Amino acid sequence: MGYTEIIAHVTEDGKVQTLSEHAEAVAELASGFASEFNNADWAAAAAMWHDLGKAHPLWQKYIRGEGQRTVNHSEAGAQYAYCNMQTRKPLEKTISYLIAGHHAGLPDWYAGSGKNLKSIFDRNDYEEIIKIPEIKDICDFKLPSSMPFGLNKPSPDLFEHLHLWVRMLYSCLVDADFLDTERFMNPEQFKLRGKFVDLTELKKRFDVYMNEKTAHTQASRLNEIRVGVLASCRKKARCKPGFFSLNVPTGGGKTLSSMAFALEHALAHNRRRIIVAIPYTSIIEQTAKVYKYGTDVDMLIEEYKKQDKYLFGEENVLEHHSNFDFDKKNEADILQRQKLATENWDAPVIVTTNVQLFESLFNAHSAHCRKLHNIVNSIIILDEVQMLPPDYLKSILSVLRGLVEYFGVTVVLCTATQPAFEGTIGSDTVRFDGIPRDLITPIIDNSEELAKELKRVKINTDYVREKIPDWQGVADKLCSFEQVLCIVSTRKDCRALHTLMPEGTIHLSALMCAEERSEIISDIKNKLRNGETVRVVSTQLVECGVDMDFPVVFKALSGMDSIAQAAGRCNCEGSIKDLGAVSVFSPPSRIPPGLLRKGADATKSILEKYDYKVELTPELYKEYFKLYLGSVNDFDKPDFESAMKKESKHENFQFRTLSDAYHLIDSSYQGSVIIRYTSPKTGKSNAALIDKLIADGPDRKLLRALGRYSVNLPLKEITQLLGKGRLIQPFDDIAVYVQNQTDRNLYQPGLGLVADSLESFGTYIF
Repeated sequence: MGYTEIIAHVTEDGKVQTLSEHAEAVAELASGFASEFNNADWAAAAAMWHDLGKAHPLWQKYIRGEGQRTVNHSEAGAQYAYCNMQTRKPLEKTISYLIAGHHAGLPDWYAGSGKNLKSIFDRNDYEEIIKIPEIKDICDFKLPSSMPFGLNKPSPDLFEHLHLWVRMLYSCLVDADFLDTERFMNPEQFKLRGKFVDLTELKKRFDVYMNEKTAHTQASRLNEIRVGVLASCRKKARCKPGFFSLNVPTGGGKTLSSMAFALEHALAHNRRRIIVAIPYTSIIEQTAKVYKYGTDVDMLIEEYKKQDKYLFGEENVLEHHSNFDFDKKNEADILQRQKLATENWDAPVIVTTNVQLFESLFNAHSAHCRKLHNIVNSIIILDEVQMLPPDYLKSILSVLRGLVEYFGVTVVLCTATQPAFEGTIGSDTVRFDGIPRDLITPIIDNSEELAKELKRVKINTDYVREKIPDWQGVADKLCSFEQVLCIVSTRKDCRALHTLMPEGTIHLSALMCAEERSEIISDIKNKLRNGETVRVVSTQLVECGVDMDFPVVFKALSGMDSIAQAAGRCNCEGSIKDLGAVSVFSPPSRIPPGLLRKGADATKSILEKYDYKVELTPELYKEYFKLYLGSVNDFDKPDFESAMKKESKHENFQFRTLSDAYHLIDSSYQGSVIIRYTSPKTGKSNAALIDKLIADGPDRKLLRALGRYSVNLPLKEITQLLGKGRLIQPFDDIAVYVQNQTDRNLYQPGLGLVADSLESFGTYIF
């Protein structure tokens, strides 16, 4: 039975959008997105054909409520595109990848994870459909003619980055499809999108804020240096887009200076947005507060809100990470718009995690890839870039080169300890090409001099040369100081040392939920400001970006970058005339194997070379990273080389297989436990949230709210705790600790999740 009208969508009240209307609207949106990288014609063709399968008589019966959904509407368009595109070899598969995956996700070419593209071409489902006269305008749409990336001729690196081009086109199609469908089916939600101010306005706000901050800042040599760093950032922003390094010691003002560079660079080179990627959510929350309000001090933030005083404002800074609660009752309209912006990153300033950024760039699923086209013509600030996992470096540095070369992206490698990512990386046996040295522009020309100017600590390595025999010996040394921070490498070491310290000593590790850690860190800062006695034993979670200022820091032997980060928690403001004291010591326990031990071994080799007398300088970090990366055995854990580069000339990509393997944080051995927690300080409790979870089941909104009350543990430990009845598992993959009458001591405020009876408990870092 034929239909005079081919329908794509029907609203609840019976309003109809025809297939031609939908295809043309999606083509208009998608081609606009892809015009940013000069391939509008490819996106338009994919959009016109993406829902071709909906014209099938059986699908039309389904949309009219006359039958069951028995037709996969994505495959016919993929087949039709492949047939049509034979004249565009070797790019005849591109549009088929996009269409076949616009709902299910980008497929593999060969059999791998899920349905593969090759098998779809064994059938010709499209032949019956293209005879339908009502969709002739769709079928006759012209073929794309442009080269990938808008090039005039093939580039030597084209095939290395061809997968990225396909992903960007896919993102254009998926976002356009979602947006047009939402515009038709849910116009009220669609109207909430966007409404952000542009970077020109944010630049004005930033300049007003910085001028006021400078005018009210106390004169000091440290503040003079920060002003100089800011000036260098603004000056270098006029350089042509590409890779930049911002190598500034902790306390040099990287957070605001890097934003100054990004804003100036964006306006000078017509860039669209600024993306700040950070390793840990704790740093993200702190950084986002600075960009929103101009401060990360909670007490000041509340005062600024009363005065309606902001830097960029809450509505213009998108925090995209697992712990952010988009469902808070106040500021509901702002949060709803921001929640929508997490889908496609159309906000002007985005603060997110390395995991979110890079796993999206190698993902196959539509929800993750939808945002990618909005990375085009942006500025990416990679904060604490030394934290990028070595076993993923091959793929990460490759995709960054592709973004810079073909998609107008500027990348700022921002850190106090610049890693050696230039030239050839690795050893004689395991090596790969990083970023060419001549492509990285240093924002700070005199980094060695700057390191000397910002020297605020003296490094003591006597306790590496002469090892402290036991944790009691470490505790005795800590007790001789009223304000001291000791950073160790594992949770187990943290607990062992803390039990030997006097009452009142603060314990910090990721065995405590994020909600409690935030409260404790706030208390530590207040004690330091008030000159009170405060001794802290912590894992490495305080090293990167957590704003603490101790006069004395002890640091267990680790990588040189980690030691430098720990030193950044000492004498931050340079207020101690005779320098802060940082003592590195060999821990009494054995350093865990893997990258942690490799870093410690590289550091020890350097200390021995220089007779245990070192200064924290850029040259020392370069030497350390060359030694450290030279000991790494694998830079391509997810097998990016095989999945994306090996047969790229034939477009034989394994998108889904790589996506399934690409996890910067390995969740295959780790799970999370939701903790029942009541704040001793505020009385705030998550009891109602847990009760709702158990009663009603999980949903995305509820799990996000509970994210701040979770602790990560190895799966085998979760299994043991479930077996002992110390946890419950009300739903698959969700473990909950409910503090009941039989087990009140599993989670203890101040210590976190305590399960000493487990064999490997606490041996993990953080």
